Amino acid sequence: MKPVVTFGEIMGRLAAPQHLRLRQTRELEVSYAGAEASVAASICNFGGTARYVTALPKHDLAEATMDSIRAIGVDTRYIVRTDVGRLGLYFLETGANQRPSKVIYDRADTAIAITPADSYDWNAIFDEAQWLHLTGITPALSECAAEATRIAAEKAKNAGLQVSIDLNFRKKLWRWDDSRAPRELAEQTMRAILPSIDLVIANEEDCHDVLGIQAEDTNVHEGSLNTARYPDVARQVVQQFPNVSRVAITLRESLSATHNNWGAMLYEAATDQPLFAPLGADGNYAPYEIKNIVDRVGGGDSFAAGLIFATLTPELSEPQTAVNYAVAASCLKHSIRGDFNYSSRGEVEALMGGSTSGRVVR
Repeated sequence: MKPVVTFGEIMGRLAAPQHLRLRQTRELEVSYAGAEASVAASICNFGGTARYVTALPKHDLAEATMDSIRAIGVDTRYIVRTDVGRLGLYFLETGANQRPSKVIYDRADTAIAITPADSYDWNAIFDEAQWLHLTGITPALSECAAEATRIAAEKAKNAGLQVSIDLNFRKKLWRWDDSRAPRELAEQTMRAILPSIDLVIANEEDCHDVLGIQAEDTNVHEGSLNTARYPDVARQVVQQFPNVSRVAITLRESLSATHNNWGAMLYEAATDQPLFAPLGADGNYAPYEIKNIVDRVGGGDSFAAGLIFATLTPELSEPQTAVNYAVAASCLKHSIRGDFNYSSRGEVEALMGGSTSGRVVR
């Protein structure tokens, strides 16, 4: 497999142990994470090749972030090291039952937020690569990061790469223009990036929050999704951006913080065909029921990675198989602590094949 490139911010993740609240704990578990780094890590864990691009300061903590993905096999040669800017952080409180998880960001003035687009060697970055994956998180950090994301998408497209973006609306970010509300700023910025995109990935809310396109008869906060409405959402995305050939929407029904139903839809513009996964024995949509979530952070990133990997793997590339693989991969991520999905291709395919009992493998 030729390299999949991802571009975005990697941070220190400081998590309260187990299910303690941040105000309770006097210890924090440290790991390193970021949406685009998570996608690169998953692709390598599936057996693919990934190249990760970001900007990081020149100190040992930044080296630790790079070590965390180098250990998985991610290519970090094109990370820009800077004398200014800092390492971003986020603090995580894992929810349980009816108490939701909570994230606190500390990402102002990070290295990627102040590094201009021309600091990256895009020609070398995209050399022999076949795919670029982006998210809506990086352009939410600063005007500079938004411009770098837009230019990365344009240059990748001009170089012949497939380009995907996960809309990933984060309302706690998008604060770099005080004259606009976060949703307005997100929509204006993302609409400038989407003309270079082939595959749009979103969750149940993102198309509404970023593009103003909403699924009717759906209330995600009450755990109620009318899945029949999502093909229309995808069609509207393609109507507004004819360059988009596919739209994937993850479908999470949050019954509680630790009990979710999980699935997805992949819409193929060429055939006007929505494909849902997983499917039950009768061929109808039957989401995975995840009753004891260990860590849901990174679930969407593992879906994106699974879909990209499957699309680029000939024996998995048939669209229904690809979305089946992506949903199974992201289902398994909910059982793994930390942002990265350490599931192998074999484990994902076992779940696709119906191995759901969790029995010990001896």
